[in-house]
Amino acid sequence: MDRKPVIAGNWKMNMTTSAAVKLVQDLEYKLEDKGNLDVDVIVCPPFTSLRSVSTVFEYDKPKIAVGAQNMHWEEKGAFTGEISPLMLKDLAIRYAIIGHSERRQYFSETDEMVNKKIKSALNHKITPIVCVGETLEEREENKTQDKIKKQVIAALEGLQGLEVRKLVFAYEPIWAIGTGQTATPEQANDVIRFIRATIASASEPEDATHVRILYGGSVTADNIKSLMAEPEIDGALVGGASLEAESFAGIVLGARHS
Repeated sequence: MDRKPVIAGNWKMNMTTSAAVKLVQDLEYKLEDKGNLDVDVIVCPPFTSLRSVSTVFEYDKPKIAVGAQNMHWEEKGAFTGEISPLMLKDLAIRYAIIGHSERRQYFSETDEMVNKKIKSALNHKITPIVCVGETLEEREENKTQDKIKKQVIAALEGLQGLEVRKLVFAYEPIWAIGTGQTATPEQANDVIRFIRATIASASEPEDATHVRILYGGSVTADNIKSLMAEPEIDGALVGGASLEAESFAGIVLGARHS
């Protein structure tokens, strides 16, 4: 099945609002004369910049969507410091990164919490970008598939076929995030194939063919073409390289179907 590529930039805890606005304006400029990109491009700024970035896109109407880096599953309540799906919808946010390894590691997010967030996002017509991945220790102990299967099965708990098809997964080997190390295209493709097979077994094979699965972990304009040449890789969740318009635009252009 020909799945449209996705390139999503996760800015993490970077960029003041003024810097965020300049970055997306520079990105627009670098992509505006490139014709039909045939790529879904997403930027995920910090919460403090969502309104400003959304406003830029509202006026300029580029082919770039805005996503959040996280969200709570409840619509409102006594959850100090959290952001609800209703707040994101009010800003016309279309995507949310859910279950990133940094959220799991530093903020003790569990598989059950990730599943609640996925269900809430879908209920509010926000597309979840669901992150899964193993540590270096788990890979060296040949536990990659066990870890990935557990995370994927938990993420899909209680979802129906049409809901499953709306998901975007991102395979991010934790040992490759921000380290300069990258899984080889073949390694990434093998794990993403396993993710798709796990989705097929948990739901239906036809559902799995619709799910777009990204690779994340030190993705650059130099390695995106080799990653995208693999049949199972549908795009990338980009960290550091998404903080510069030149490098992120290069990744977007490199992800286009040739």
